Amino acid sequence: MIPYGTAVKILSDCGCNQNVIDHCLAVSLLSVNTAKKLLESGKSVDVELVRIGSVLHDLGRARTHAIDHAAVGAGMAVEFGLDPRIVQIIKRHIGGGISRLEAKDLGLPDDDYIPVTIEEKIVAHCDNLMRGTERISMDECISRMRSRNMSKESIDRVRALADEVGVC
Repeated sequence: MIPYGTAVKILSDCGCNQNVIDHCLAVSLLSVNTAKKLLESGKSVDVELVRIGSVLHDLGRARTHAIDHAAVGAGMAVEFGLDPRIVQIIKRHIGGGISRLEAKDLGLPDDDYIPVTIEEKIVAHCDNLMRGTERISMDECISRMRSRNMSKESIDRVRALADEVGVC
């Protein structure tokens, strides 16, 4: 696993603006706290994977701020030779996940973007609860999704993710 400082340096060296870096650090703090609470409750969670994956989750925003930033970031992570588990966190962090069919409709590469592991789910959930560096409620998250005309299925996935991860 790469060190925390190296992960932050990757964001900076790739050209992520400071707002993106600050957001990633805020998501990381919330994600690590959530992972630790789950660990204390008896769940098996790799806290260091959550720490580094959450720092790098928006790596693709160095190149684009569109929905494809997750796929772009995952590709960048592969180019850097990062741990495949980090690549998956980056790829699957958007919303509550995006199905292969939805990805096709959005013009994303043909793949499934639904978080699978607990570490992927933690980062996706905690990212949903941050607007920049500000922590928002689930109600605010859902309201934002509705204002962006997100599908009922997407909103239901975000709710299910919140129910599963639970502690934040």
